Amino acid sequence: MPTAFFYHNDCLEHETGEDHPETPKRLEVILELLKLNEFKSLVLVEAQMADLSLLKLVHSKEYISDLYDHSPFTDLINLDADTVVSSGTLVAARRAVGAVCDAVDYVLDSSYRNAFCAVRPPGHHARYNMGMGFCIFNNIAVGAKYAQVFKKVERVAVIDFDVHHGNGTEELFSGDDNLFYASSHQFPAYPGTGGENNVAKNNLINVSLRPYSGSEAFRDAYEKKILPSLIKFNPELIMVSAGFDGHKDDPLCQLNLVVQDFNWVTKELTKVARQCCQSRLVSVLEGGYHLGALKDCVASHLSALLSDVD
Repeated sequence: MPTAFFYHNDCLEHETGEDHPETPKRLEVILELLKLNEFKSLVLVEAQMADLSLLKLVHSKEYISDLYDHSPFTDLINLDADTVVSSGTLVAARRAVGAVCDAVDYVLDSSYRNAFCAVRPPGHHARYNMGMGFCIFNNIAVGAKYAQVFKKVERVAVIDFDVHHGNGTEELFSGDDNLFYASSHQFPAYPGTGGENNVAKNNLINVSLRPYSGSEAFRDAYEKKILPSLIKFNPELIMVSAGFDGHKDDPLCQLNLVVQDFNWVTKELTKVARQCCQSRLVSVLEGGYHLGALKDCVASHLSALLSDVD
């Protein structure tokens, strides 16, 4: 079964202004990979627009209404110092959520072993009643709840290797023991959450890494803590918040990872998916702001997904 690649051109319509790191160019460099022979076997799927009812699985109706009330037709507006809304933002954000829910459908219906969602804006900082950290809707959290509510999946795991802690996802998962969230991230760093002593639940795992920790500390986090906890949780579906801003060239943090680290962690997660949940894995783009590094890291990630064969 091949790997599916979910995307829609609407995700390019989210404008963030000059000099903002979360730019449409991030998707443009990823789409260049589709021209390469090694990725010809990817099955390209055009993402549907998420219905507003799906957003309400994790976001308040007041927050959604406020976004539509204040969505500009021309000028950019800021939800906070980092998070921008433009005339194309809400369409892009709903396509991002739609891509994730579509991917959940595809892997659970066994059409595809795994899937990658090339989407923006990213999502893992978005909370119940607010966007933040470049994020509007929490794409992966909606996808996890969608799997529970509409696909009758009991246990869903999200693994987040973005360099920043996914505070929104952790917060949205905190009341449900059947949702597992594990994050490896630089600490201290934005958003200031994710210290290992901040949670005391078996289904919420934080491994904080000091700046310049590098490959060994990153891989140790998975081998010694995250992967054993994930296997113990025994998920029916694994989802990945795939942020590539831990790369040594990324301008926003200093975790000092290399391309091979993302290939390695992806392969480790596909092994667990094969063991626990019939290889069902959905990966969702989060961060990564050095365009060259992002392109190389996504290529490495996709290669690992494609290599998960019987």
